[in-house]
Amino acid sequence: MSRISQYKLLLILAAVVLCLDQVTKYWINATLEVGSFFPPDNIVVIPGFFNIVHVRNTGAAWSILTGYTWMLTIIGFIALYLIFVFRKALELKKPYFQLCFGLIIGGIIGNLIDRIHLQGVIDFLDFHYQDHHFPSFNIADSGITVGVTLYVVFSIFRKEEQ
Repeated sequence: MSRISQYKLLLILAAVVLCLDQVTKYWINATLEVGSFFPPDNIVVIPGFFNIVHVRNTGAAWSILTGYTWMLTIIGFIALYLIFVFRKALELKKPYFQLCFGLIIGGIIGNLIDRIHLQGVIDFLDFHYQDHHFPSFNIADSGITVGVTLYVVFSIFRKEEQ
């Protein structure tokens, strides 16, 4: 079995997340003006709950470290490097960890492409309810969040089994 085929699930998931992320961001960039937060400039999907907007985020989640795109780009590359270096310790040959890290890696690369190309990340999924507004995010962010959450859950259950 080749080295690459041992990580087949991880590579497929990373590619799927990356492709979905880039295709949706391309569509947003072609469809909506940057800063299209309010009607009629945004797309209302579920009135009073979910809109599609076009926001450029030069920071990380919740706009933390806004304006430090270069630093976040370096952190993204370091994260990818560390995942590669510690792949054995992370047990990436196991399918459930490949699931987690496939989502994470696809998300990291998707946001890295934006940071390098646009000096910021395109966010477009916008959820709100009454006076509560969740910060906009994208497919890459979702991949990273779901991947990390699954990793924590799998790690907890694994420790309970031992």
